[in-house]
Amino acid sequence: MTDLTHLPGGESEEKLARIHSFQKKGKDPYNSSFRPTHSIIDLVKREGDIVENEIKVAVAGRIMALRRHGKAGFADLQDRTARIQVYMKKDVLGDEVFGLFKEIDVGDLVGVEGKVFRTRAGELTVAAERLDLLSLCLTPLPEKWHGLKDVEVRYRKRYLDLIMNERARSIFVLRSRVLKTMRDYLEERNFLEVETPMMQVIPGGALARPFKTFHNALGMELFLRVAPELFLKRLIVGGMERVYEINRSFRNEGISVRHNPEFTMLELYQAYGNYLTMMDLCEDMLCKVIQNTTGGMTFSYQGMTVNCSSPWRRISLREEIADAVGIDIFSDSHISLIEKARVAGIPCADDWNRGKVINELLEKFIQPHLVNPTFVMEYPVDISPLARATKKHPGIAERFELFIGKEEIGNAYSELNDPVEQKSRFIEQFKMRETGDEEAHLVDEDYIEALEYGMPPTGGLGIGIDRLIMLLTDSPSIREVILFPVLRPRMD
Repeated sequence: MTDLTHLPGGESEEKLARIHSFQKKGKDPYNSSFRPTHSIIDLVKREGDIVENEIKVAVAGRIMALRRHGKAGFADLQDRTARIQVYMKKDVLGDEVFGLFKEIDVGDLVGVEGKVFRTRAGELTVAAERLDLLSLCLTPLPEKWHGLKDVEVRYRKRYLDLIMNERARSIFVLRSRVLKTMRDYLEERNFLEVETPMMQVIPGGALARPFKTFHNALGMELFLRVAPELFLKRLIVGGMERVYEINRSFRNEGISVRHNPEFTMLELYQAYGNYLTMMDLCEDMLCKVIQNTTGGMTFSYQGMTVNCSSPWRRISLREEIADAVGIDIFSDSHISLIEKARVAGIPCADDWNRGKVINELLEKFIQPHLVNPTFVMEYPVDISPLARATKKHPGIAERFELFIGKEEIGNAYSELNDPVEQKSRFIEQFKMRETGDEEAHLVDEDYIEALEYGMPPTGGLGIGIDRLIMLLTDSPSIREVILFPVLRPRMD
């Protein structure tokens, strides 16, 4: 006997009774024998052929509405692709099956077989000749007129959100299409998709605080990766030359509308390229993604009209900050940088590193004006420890960040492939860590050894997938575009 005593709500007996009522009549309330031949969208797209040739179809899905009228009735059936009306008639189905139609309820999953026609009102409809109950819905769906609007419930019960809200479903369909477009684009250019470790002995590849875990069998501390960068560049050393990974990364930092501790990035590396190579690739690839998913190069995001037509703007971070607040992020000392930033309205603490101060200046004075796609270049080397310096100025990194709709979307640079210089920078980062900067890099000796075997000049690019989907779906929060975002446990 099915045990529902663990279910919340005090309705277990009622739910059991519904299951038993079907079982007593010899009906399996969790039938697995029905096989659909078409999705609902197939019926819409192939309507002419299916109707004209009187093709019998089998569709399956969830009942979203019921309208019973004596010896006939209608149901709205929804699958992953669309919704369609189903017509049930006692004279066609027979007493037993029509009796089943009278017992099923909104939310139940059913299979229907029959022919397709249009009603006098013009609605595409399946005239049922067979009806199978596939799975019971024991908890009522939210009331149809108001749907599921509570944001907290939507995120905690994403399955219910996907049932009730077409927009939620469309976001994740678009997300899948974006990833496919990226994969197709890169594979056409001979990039190889790879997988790198999610548990690492030394967290590296980004300035971020990692999550810690412990491996019992090995008796050692491990870290969830903050980025796959150093492993992907090991593959470049190994001669793979063009690699990419659509990866899950983890950062033990704050949660906001733009940050989730677990997030998705595209990272790619191309041997014999540099940050300018990455800039061209990034613009070309994202233009194709935007065109493929929105149907054009202009879209709306949070009240802004974003025009992504090429060419994309390229600006200097140094010049923009100097023009905005009179600070030179390269020539001003660390102390002077903090003092001038405070005068400009940035509440700097004495222990802020240069990177944090510069990032705050960027976010307050530059980023709010970057609506259309803009590449921001000329970042200091001391906040870009894995990037090559320019030949003209050893303090400037060959690096850019991409902003669209006032959001940071990507980061790229010419990779530092000098093992001596890289080790020196790691040591500087380690000194920062000893003074309390938990986001600074550790010294990865194995990565340094890999560089000693010779890494070709390389361009690397990272794109935040979640933020990109936010833009393309006009979503105000990153939680809208992650199926199961991190949430605090419920207290009730």
